[in-house]
Amino acid sequence: MQRRAVLQLAVGASLVWAAASTLRAAQAQSGYTVTTEQMREALGKRFPRRYKAGSFFAIDMQTPNLRLLPEQNRLGAAIQMEASGPALPDRHNGVFDLDFALRYEAADQSIRAHQLKVNALRFSGMPARQAEILEAYGPALAEQTLQDVVLHQLQPKDLALTDGMGLEPSTITVTPKGLVVGFVAKPLR
Repeated sequence: MQRRAVLQLAVGASLVWAAASTLRAAQAQSGYTVTTEQMREALGKRFPRRYKAGSFFAIDMQTPNLRLLPEQNRLGAAIQMEASGPALPDRHNGVFDLDFALRYEAADQSIRAHQLKVNALRFSGMPARQAEILEAYGPALAEQTLQDVVLHQLQPKDLALTDGMGLEPSTITVTPKGLVVGFVAKPLR
């Protein structure tokens, strides 16, 4: 009788283990999805922004318009802005275009922008001399604007199931529909 109970317990444990492994594999493959709308909401909390270059000029930046670049596994952003100040005779509208990779920050469970690349910084109707000065600020402006900006923050409830299965976020893949966070087994400690 005891052997039968031990055998049933062993079979039951192996079935639970197999089910957990299957669930873990399915979760790791499907991942956690972040939509473009969720990222826009996160950015909307941090924009508009104003940057000053001393007392010479200021640049007011609106919320970035994101675009998914799945073929590069990056996100693109076009930011409408306005430059004004004593060094500029008039107000000038412009567009700041850049793209960036993504990284996961375990400390606060966030997805952040990094590896920024400035594609263009254009102002309409601005004299060439002033445009050159502002273009020189492009890389620094990109760093201040989006480097390490939080695009999404996972909540404990989002990670409860995967954490319980011994999984942690590892990869972030840009797809045509948004981001997919992949999971891997946590290292044994």
